[in-house]
Amino acid sequence: MKKLFWDDPYLTECKAKITEVNGNTIKLDQTIFYAFSGGQASDEGTIGGIEVVGAIKQGDKENIIDIEYNLDKEPNFKVGDEVVIKINPERRAKLRNLHSAAHVFYYILIGKIGRIKIIGANVSENRTRVDFLYEEPITEKVKEIEDKTNNFIQEDHKIEMKPDEKKPDLRWWVCEDWKMPCGGTHVKSTKEIGNIKLKRKNIGKGKERIELTLV
Repeated sequence: MKKLFWDDPYLTECKAKITEVNGNTIKLDQTIFYAFSGGQASDEGTIGGIEVVGAIKQGDKENIIDIEYNLDKEPNFKVGDEVVIKINPERRAKLRNLHSAAHVFYYILIGKIGRIKIIGANVSENRTRVDFLYEEPITEKVKEIEDKTNNFIQEDHKIEMKPDEKKPDLRWWVCEDWKMPCGGTHVKSTKEIGNIKLKRKNIGKGKERIELTLV
């Protein structure tokens, strides 16, 4: 399956051929419809005019080998048929912006407090969160980290999704000197993100949660 969301994360409609049909579950030869992976929520939309109620990644932690789509009803199309895929453009834009913002925030964060162990992360339509181990409350550092994150975002830095040299189904998020494995959808420039707001939450002794929203 070709993942068009890596080639063009702004594409919200495309055509694809059905490669497998099993009741309400189908597979495609190519797709723009992202399935939940790496903490990023799935897209919402339709395939062949039928609502997608579930998108399931098949692969390991870093590789999206294939994606199965569960439809709201059993389709009348068959293997080889061409269908139109449409995704919610507003939802995709929010997920794209928040995911990129989360990566920028992470690097600003570790630049301030040092390397940390991430114990949870999630990118939803309205917010993203990062959970990590830290010995003391980070409350007094949040405003400075927020300001530095926003300043970096507004400087308009280029973001690229580069393929791995050895694993064809692995992508690297790259911005300036920052680099991490990521198969999600991202903006091409930090300035597209807009401004962000950080909020600290207490989730237990030695643990910190930072929620990030767009403002």
